[in-house]
Order: sequence, then C-alpha cells, then structure tokens
Amino acid sequence: MPSRLGRAPGDEKARLAEREKVIPWRKWYHSQRWKALRIEVLKRDHWTCQQTGVICTGKHPEPNSPVIDHKHPHRGDERLFWDINNLQTVTKEYHDSEKQKQERAQPGW
Repeated sequence: MPSRLGRAPGDEKARLAEREKVIPWRKWYHSQRWKALRIEVLKRDHWTCQQTGVICTGKHPEPNSPVIDHKHPHRGDERLFWDINNLQTVTKEYHDSEKQKQERAQPGW
C-alpha cells in the first residue's frame, strides 16, 4: 500500500518514478525510436560531449557517461523532441550541473 504522505523529500528514485507516471511524454524515452535516434546522435557526435570535449566512455551513472540532450527543451513538443538537429551528446556531469543551471535561469525554457 503506497504511503498517504507521498514520497520522502530527497528521494530521487521515487521522484523519477512519479514523474514517469504523470508526464505523458516521458514514455518516448523508452521507445525503440528514441533508442535508435540516441545511437545515431552518439555516432554523429563521435561519443564526445559537444560542450566540454570529454569522451563519453562511462556507464550510467558515471560523470562521463553519455546523455542525449535537447539543446532547446521540448516541454512535450513532439517536433522538438524528435528533431535530430535539436539533440547533442553531453556528459552526465555537464547535463546534471551546467545544463540544469542554464535551464533554471531561462524563464521561457
């Protein structure tokens, strides 16, 4: 039986699981189409972070593991989500720090 109080503050795993359930476009990340597009972007970018030049050889959740980043946040817009020209390879470290700072600083993002 789930807690009536919700998830514990700081429980990242629970936060991500909740997000998967309530945000409809999150399922796109689990599709075969996304997996194929992700590989295409990694090959195009030579498994290299397009922001730092670091080679993305790590396995998640290592800092140098590859993340396919949307240059412009899609916010559920299918056209932006699937546009290969809106995608870039970045390291998990870059994506989880610098990119998140940029997105939080942009009100329209």
